[in-house]
Amino acid sequence: MLLIVAQRIPIIRTLVNLAMTLVLVGLLFIAVDQRRQFDPYVGKIARFLKIEDQQVVGGEVRIRMSPDGHFWARATIDGVSQRLLIDSGATITAISQKTAEAAGVEARVGVVPIVLQTANGSIAAKTGTIASLRLGAIVARDLQVVVSPAFGETNVLGMNFLSRLASWRVEENTLILVPHHPQKVDG
Repeated sequence: MLLIVAQRIPIIRTLVNLAMTLVLVGLLFIAVDQRRQFDPYVGKIARFLKIEDQQVVGGEVRIRMSPDGHFWARATIDGVSQRLLIDSGATITAISQKTAEAAGVEARVGVVPIVLQTANGSIAAKTGTIASLRLGAIVARDLQVVVSPAFGETNVLGMNFLSRLASWRVEENTLILVPHHPQKVDG
């Protein structure tokens, strides 16, 4: 009925077309926002549309809370781009075996075996050092990590990274990381 009326009255037809266009554009933004964290090409589109989840504002790095309630950062580990969960409950930064291999991080067994207590139980891990971790304007050098295939595909930035910052806080569902010495952002 509305479509019949809309076809006969030009202003209503225009308003209906405008409303349909806005709904479609809104759905496009939602789809891009949901897919950007899993697909690097969609992530580029999100950055182009200015709906990305991570931004550098001044020297600060601001990360929006993701729909799963966590803060996920995009960083480079020794030149390799990775997605990392920021976890203030993790004592040390943890990377997957796959990430360590891709970034050339040498994982080694220490004198004393490392056994980590995780939410999924105890797991054995090796230690390593990331020469350079870059997250926007933040660069952490010689960052100690634990490496284990038990982490699956998940990489975690822990307190040994967060404690190197001048400060970090959460405001209105945005994690704000403030470095002591902000670095120039490539781009």
